[in-house]
Amino acid sequence: MAKTKPGKKDLDSYTIKGTNKIVRPGDCVLMRPSDSDKAPYVAKVENIEADHRNNVKVRVRWYYRPEESMGGRRQFHGVKELFLSDHFDVQSAHTIEGKCTVHNFKNYTKLENVGTEDYFCRFEYKAATGGFTPDRVAVYCKCEMPYNPDDLMVQCEGCKDWFHPSCMGMAIEEAKKLDHFLCSDCSSDDDAKRSLNSFPVSSADEGKVEPKRRKR
Repeated sequence: MAKTKPGKKDLDSYTIKGTNKIVRPGDCVLMRPSDSDKAPYVAKVENIEADHRNNVKVRVRWYYRPEESMGGRRQFHGVKELFLSDHFDVQSAHTIEGKCTVHNFKNYTKLENVGTEDYFCRFEYKAATGGFTPDRVAVYCKCEMPYNPDDLMVQCEGCKDWFHPSCMGMAIEEAKKLDHFLCSDCSSDDDAKRSLNSFPVSSADEGKVEPKRRKR
């Protein structure tokens, strides 16, 4: 049985400085970056601990934004998309600026209104290798790209696939007014079945890069 470090104790919660918002293990938080021009870091709180001087620290698991990953931001990544990484850190609780919610992909797409503190995650990310889990996802439309929840898509009543209006030669406003839609394949007499494909998520090299500690 592991012994608790002298003078340190686990806390059930922490109240964010200057607010009445309470953070508990398992919550997702916004953390202050060292560069004030950057967006807050997003992390999942794993543990909250105080020392004998009542200095509170949190052990966090970082979420990465697409632009922070090896492959960078790609066309199908949503504006509010995050990757749950295997990168852990211990940080001062005073760097927590607020709380947020990281939804799973399905629940995010069902939100009627996306708030500033709403994010979504559909991939786990290995910081050292740039690998993703899952490493392949379903693709849609003639362009064969994964679904980006920020983009309007219309569903074909025939094959049930989803399509970008631009790929169908339609304007966005025109697509919004549609009551019925058939893609070019289903509206023709061609009965050839379209093949199902998958899209490789990672474009990172195999070389390993150690994750850097996020400094403030």
